[in-house]
This record gives sequence, C-alpha cells and structure tokens, in this order.
Amino acid sequence: MPNANISESVTLRIPSDIVSDIETIAEATQRSRSYIIVRALRTYLMNEGSGILAAIKGRDQILNGEHEDMDDVLADIDRIVSGKVA
Repeated sequence: MPNANISESVTLRIPSDIVSDIETIAEATQRSRSYIIVRALRTYLMNEGSGILAAIKGRDQILNGEHEDMDDVLADIDRIVSGKVA
C-alpha cells in the first residue's frame, strides 16, 4: 500500500458548478479544497472503485496461480456436510 503521507500534484479540469460546491463545503467546514477533493476521491475508491480494484487483484491472483479449483472446493464442502471431515 502506498504511503499515505506522500502526495503528488495532479492537474485536472473540474466543472465550475462542482468547484463551487467544493469551495462552499471547504469554507463551511474550514477545510482546504484539496482536503474535500481527496475525501471525495477516497469515498469513490471505497465504493465504486473497490469493485474494480478487487477484480484487478483477483485477475492478478489467477494469473499468478493463487486460486482454488472449484471442483476441489465443492468436494471439500460435500465432505464437510456429510460429516466426513474432523
């Protein structure tokens, strides 16, 4: 996981109405625009972004051989359900 204390400058274009909302929230909460934008990005990453990141991680695990064969998993479940596993 990247170090949260290290930051990078990013240039992007944001619609004026969104910038206005960011500035209003920043002023009301006595926070910087950067703080509000980073919080918004973190929220996106926790919600919509987390599924994308999980899919990428899963794909990488499969490519690296880090997976279980579904037939083996089902056989294990059958043994557990039938009581043949201690």
